[in-house]
This record gives sequence, structure tokens and C-alpha cells, in this order.
Amino acid sequence: MTIDNIINLIKSRHPETDVTMLRLAYDYAATAHQGQKRQSGDDYIQHPLETTYKLVTMGADMPTIIAGILHDVPEDTTCTIKDIEKNFGEEVATLVNGITKLGKIKYRGLERYAENLRKMFVAMAEDIRVIFIKFADRLNNLKTLSALPPVKQKRIAMETLEIYAPIANRLSMGELKGELEDLSFPFVYPEEYKWVRSVVEKKLEERKKYTEQLIKKTEKELKKNPDIKLIRIEGRAKHYYSLYRKLLAHDRDVEKVYDLVAVRIIVENVDDCYNVLGRIHHLWAPVPGRIKDYIARPKPNGYQSLHTSVYSDDGRIAEFQIRTQKMHEEAEFGIAAHWAYKEKGKMQLPVPAAKLKWIKELLDEQKEITDPDHYLNTIKLDFFTNRIFVFTPHSDVIDLPEGATPIDFAYHIHTDVGHHCGGAKINEKIAALDTPLKNGDVVEIIIDKNRKAPSEDWLKFAQTNIAKHKIQEYFKKDRKLKIFKLFGR
Repeated sequence: MTIDNIINLIKSRHPETDVTMLRLAYDYAATAHQGQKRQSGDDYIQHPLETTYKLVTMGADMPTIIAGILHDVPEDTTCTIKDIEKNFGEEVATLVNGITKLGKIKYRGLERYAENLRKMFVAMAEDIRVIFIKFADRLNNLKTLSALPPVKQKRIAMETLEIYAPIANRLSMGELKGELEDLSFPFVYPEEYKWVRSVVEKKLEERKKYTEQLIKKTEKELKKNPDIKLIRIEGRAKHYYSLYRKLLAHDRDVEKVYDLVAVRIIVENVDDCYNVLGRIHHLWAPVPGRIKDYIARPKPNGYQSLHTSVYSDDGRIAEFQIRTQKMHEEAEFGIAAHWAYKEKGKMQLPVPAAKLKWIKELLDEQKEITDPDHYLNTIKLDFFTNRIFVFTPHSDVIDLPEGATPIDFAYHIHTDVGHHCGGAKINEKIAALDTPLKNGDVVEIIIDKNRKAPSEDWLKFAQTNIAKHKIQEYFKKDRKLKIFKLFGR
């Protein structure tokens, strides 16, 4: 990788961009890292170059790209953050300082690790671009993981699967999430990785050939409709780790995984998406219950697309994904795709606040949690599991983990709403408090003003650590108060 590769990529996308500061940043970093080697044996400068190239492919803005080339300078050389600010400005220095702090997130005991993760989420809340650099940095580190001792390999890979890939998912960075998972998979679950490869390789080649036939027939059909502005049709093979998770859910039977290779159709606008869906259903009968409209109702992380499964010519089930170019870019690189070039290479950062709401919620919740083990379980289970979105009667969107119940919903709204929950309505019908919520449900909590306390039985079916913690905290305080009253001061 060279700086010219990076600049050529930027120019191919945004010809008017001024890259003078980027060249200067490269010269600065190359001089600072001169003589340093990675554990893989490569010149150290290759790592920031690879990191920066990935940031460009993600659509990052110029300050982030420059910070990418400089991100290891303060930690690994004699140059300081003040030196970077003096030469490249406050914005770049702030980003580099943020990533330097994240570089210190290493496992040295549970308590310290939990505290470092808290700092990472604070850094993300202050400037989300810091995590973009961390993702690009982590991807390159995973590619050279084999140079490290086995214990370190597994720890870094496991951390990626449990923390970084889920963060990428919450930010709707689907392609990047897949890359992080696939690079980590063989180090965390080596036998399972070999098994998936052995099961899939022959089947994958056969499915790819079959998908090419579907693409040709679909393209021919769409060309009969000049009103549909087709950008491209492509086959998309499922990521190995995602496939592994799906195989586990389908009794390890690869024949039950219909989207091993899916057909992805990119069109110009939303109307085209629905027109294409109609043309596909004209060609092949849809599988009942397998049409998903994530355009009208996006996933909690903002993902938008139409999905349909059809019975193709020989009776096999094939999956199609239909989206606009903008939806596709956001599905690949999520929030990073919101950065837009302006005149003379200047940038604006139009990231909707709603897309980062979960980070604020996480920071608010972590203030109440002091036990490091409980904190780690909370972020893994409550914030990084598969998500559903449900609605309040006023159409506010509430983002919850899969399997959540009305009790989890109530405590998500407010502690007092949870404590005084007397019942619930789901889609305007009375429902038990232990009912698992489904994507798109409208949930109303019935407040019982006469209720003085939550029920300990709720702990049996509450799914989120947040709800469990608030219920347990109530009874812990209640027991202390009773003891105090019994024995006095």
C-alpha cells in the first residue's frame, strides 16, 4: 500500500478534493515511524496506510482520513498530540487523541477493562468518527493476527466478536461488521470455522452458478420495463460467521439456508424498489411470510431494503434484496455514509441524532452500574444482541433486544413506569407481562397508581439487564430500609 494508492482512490471519487494536507500527514507519519517494524515484519508505516485506505473506502471525511494516517504517532513515537495540533489543526488532533486513548483499551483485569470500555463510549458520544478509525485499525490488526501468540490472538478476536462487530452493527455498518467477524472467526472457533468451510465450499460454487442464471433472467425482465432505472444486479455470498450462526439456528442443515448467495438489485429510487419487487413476483411465486419491507419500517439500526424469497424455476428457494444506491451505501458503511463532500473538499457531518441515541442511553445506564462483570453483561446482552423495534402509542420508536417483554419496555421508558406497571396492551389488546415482543408491536403500559412496588416474579421473565438491575435495586433498598426500621439507628 502507498500514499498514491490512497490519493488515487480519493480522486476517483471526488476529483476536486485538495489532498495537500494528506500528503503532508503521510510524510510526517513516515518520518515519525521510520525504522519501526510490525510483529509481522512489515514496515510500521504500512499499518497506518492500510488503516487510511479502509477509511477512504468507508466514505470518511478528510480530517478522519488524515487522523487515520497519524493515529499511532503519539503512542509509538516521540511526537505528541500538541505537535499534531500545531501541524494539522485542532480537529485532527482531537481525533488522534481519541484513538490514542482507545489504543490503551487492553485486557488487564475485568475492572480496568470495563472502565476502558466506558471511556470508549464517551469518546464515541463526543465524536463518532473516532470509532471509524478504530474499526479500520482493528481490521488491519486482524489481518496480521497470526504474527501474535495464540493467547493474544484469541483474546483480540473474541473482543472483536463481542464488542467491535456489534458496535458496527448498531451503527448499520453491515459490510464492515461482516469483515470483522470473518477475520475473527477462525481464531475464536477454529474447528467450527473449518467445518463451515468444508460444508459450504462445494455448495457455494454451485449456488453462485445458479445465482448467475437468476441474475440473467431478472435483468432481462427488468429491461422490458424502461421506467425502472436499474443501476446494477449482483450476487452476494453470505459471510462465513453469519452463515455459521444461521446454520446453528437451522440444525446445521445448509439446505435450509436460502440466502447462501442472494441476488442484490440496486436501483435509482424507492418507487423502482417496489416496481422491481412486482416484476420478480411476476417471474416467480413468492414464499409466504418471506416478504420483508425494511423500507417502510427500517431495522432499529436504520437498515433499509426490500427482501423477498421466491420459488425459482426448479422449485429451489432464492432470496432477493432490493434497495437504492443510498440505502446500499448505508447498509455497507452505515453512519460513515452520511459524510458528504462539499466544495473544495470541505465536509459536513449530517448524522441524524436518532442514529446515535443508543450511545447516550448506554452512557446513562452505565452511570448506575458499578460492578464490572454486570456492566460487561449489560452492554453485551442489552445493547449488542439482535434488536427489535417497538412503538409507544404516540409512535415513538423503542429499540430493545430480541425476546424483550413489556416489563423490559416499561423499564426502558422510566424506572417509575416499570415499578408501577399494572399491565400491558400489545397492539391494543391486553397481554401478559411475560409476552415476548415482536418487531413493529405497539406497546402501551397500564400504570397502577396503587402499586407500591415491583414484583420479584418479574425477574423470572425480564430479559434486559437494565430491567433486572432496577428491580433488584428496589428490593435491595427495601430490605435495607426494613432492617433500619427494625433495629433503629
